[in-house]
Amino acid sequence: MQIQRIDVMRQSTPLVKPFKTALRTVFQAESVLVRITADDGRVGWGEAPATIVITGDSLESIESAIVHTFTPLLIGKSLLAYEQIIQSVHQAMIGCSSGKAAVDMAVYDLVAQTCGVPLYQFLGGYKDRIETDFTVSVNSPKEMGEDAARYVESGFNVLKIKVGKDDIGEDIERIREIRSRVGDRVKIRLDANQGWQVKDAVKSIRRMEDMGLNIELVEQPVKAGDIEGLKAVTDAVETLIMADESVFSPVQALEVLQRRAADLINIKLMKSGGIYKAQIINQIAEEYGVECMVGSMIESRLAVTAAAHFAASKKNITRFDFDAPLMMLHDIVDGGVRYDGRVMTFPDDAGLGIRNVRCQDGMGAVS
Repeated sequence: MQIQRIDVMRQSTPLVKPFKTALRTVFQAESVLVRITADDGRVGWGEAPATIVITGDSLESIESAIVHTFTPLLIGKSLLAYEQIIQSVHQAMIGCSSGKAAVDMAVYDLVAQTCGVPLYQFLGGYKDRIETDFTVSVNSPKEMGEDAARYVESGFNVLKIKVGKDDIGEDIERIREIRSRVGDRVKIRLDANQGWQVKDAVKSIRRMEDMGLNIELVEQPVKAGDIEGLKAVTDAVETLIMADESVFSPVQALEVLQRRAADLINIKLMKSGGIYKAQIINQIAEEYGVECMVGSMIESRLAVTAAAHFAASKKNITRFDFDAPLMMLHDIVDGGVRYDGRVMTFPDDAGLGIRNVRCQDGMGAVS
């Protein structure tokens, strides 16, 4: 089975309400979609959102990389030699991890289809269902408390709270309000998105520990490149610290793990460049006894389906952050992973199980 054609398209879907973090405010979920068609007619799907402030990738740069750099390498290549394909994509250019991820997931979709099994089974098949958290974006303490209560009433029992945008004292008020609204049985995770300084992070986390706010973990409290600072926070507090933006590649994961700079690692396909490298990061972390979470950017159910298949396939991945499709006004995907509240299950179809994707016209075919 050979790659015959590659199409790229754009999609833009409004969110139910603006998504606010320490780094950005998002009103629309925008991404480049990739459709790879094999010579036997099978189709594999991929997606790459533009997250410039994190990955450096824009819609234009993703599209250009796929059209002008990756496509000439891939047309006519055998999907049975998928490692050659994915290695060639990673070696073709520096950066554009999101564009690489879109191609990677479409290739894995096709390979699993050829084998006649769902992708999570092809990758390892550890679980056949997972549970996602739900994210509360940065707003006033009152609004965040109301949002948190509504999500818990909808059946979510793990909340990921965005902080780090304003004064740390305001962040603590946000968490106190949320905890008072949802009670003690709901898990609360914090994500500072690099928004805190080291000393402030230590001070605030210790204060929340003393207040009994029962925070499960704090994700990326300091700047991505400050591994020494990340380690200082990890060493100084009892709360688990998770590395996110500090880990894009297996090499960065190894540095964090060797220095014991974090207790957990958050893997995202848009950072790693797809499933191939994500598996390496998870395997290294497992050898060090460090569990991983798999999350996403603001992606449609297409990319989240690929990430969820990967996450479900591995024992060492114990936490899941896949709520982005639930934040969108419209669902553009037929097939793929299914939501029943916080529970996510997979179709029996081979590959990703995506039958069709509805999006804007305009980018045409590349062959």
